[in-house]
Amino acid sequence: MMSGITGLFATTISIKTYFDNAEGLRNGQPVDLQGVPIGNVQAVRVVMGRQVDPVEVVMRINHKYAPFVREDSTATILTAGVLGDSYVDIDSRGANGAVIKDGTILKSTNAPSLQDVVRSSQTSLQNLDVLVKRVDHIVAEVDNGKGSLGKIINDPALFNRATAILNQIQGLLNDVSAGKGTIGRLLNDETLANKLIDSVDKLDTIMEETQGGKNNLGKILHDESLYNNLHQTIAKANQLMDDLNSGRGPAGKLLKDEEMAKKLQNTINKLSSIADKLEAGEGSAGRFLKDPSLYNNADQLLVETRDLIKAVRQDPKKYLTIHLKLF
Repeated sequence: MMSGITGLFATTISIKTYFDNAEGLRNGQPVDLQGVPIGNVQAVRVVMGRQVDPVEVVMRINHKYAPFVREDSTATILTAGVLGDSYVDIDSRGANGAVIKDGTILKSTNAPSLQDVVRSSQTSLQNLDVLVKRVDHIVAEVDNGKGSLGKIINDPALFNRATAILNQIQGLLNDVSAGKGTIGRLLNDETLANKLIDSVDKLDTIMEETQGGKNNLGKILHDESLYNNLHQTIAKANQLMDDLNSGRGPAGKLLKDEEMAKKLQNTINKLSSIADKLEAGEGSAGRFLKDPSLYNNADQLLVETRDLIKAVRQDPKKYLTIHLKLF
């Protein structure tokens, strides 16, 4: 009373707030600012004319803490622990109003009370009870061998199959451990390990030779002349592409000269027309390709020529006789 926060010789100011329920708040209970005691409750009473928040709480605040409390701060009734006494906590975080003075009325907020927590937990307990009953029903069904899970647990045939599978797996593992089969030989054959080590050594040697520039790949990677030649080749290729794009040189003119393109197109059109006429059998060449009588005559001529040559070979005197006449 003599030297406390709101003792006889302490300078205080009175502020108010209104709640819908006092929640066990009494005179003399602490008033905190973010958990720091700054005053106490002076009076708690019900006032007329306020239907929503009829409980008026008058608080005495030590004058030295007044600058930390703003007019737009909020007051909440909290409980110290689960079964502790109620007290008022003032929250000034984010408040930027004017500093409180005598008679300032703060806004209030309601924190969930123990009764609210119990009431809200009743629904959860009811849902939990329903869930427990369902789980108990499922366990009973499984125990009776119903459903897929019940058959898995209670069917001896399934157990026997699982045992047989495990035995087969154990047999496979035994074969692998004994070096049987492909996997067993892979794991237990020392020659395979030696071959693998030899291959790794050879690969390491190749990498060292490559790194040292000894083999062809190393020369490709380390020979500066190859790099320079490649760079020059790329530069020449770029120059050639520039010339082509600019229309310089025969190839560039061929690509860029429209007159040349027209002539080439005209030539292609003429060749296409000639091919069409040949296909249609027009002209001497077309008739030569399409007229079957010409083929037959040529074939007959070849046959007769072959017969004549054969006859000359058999009796040359008959065809090569020379007659001399003297005048």
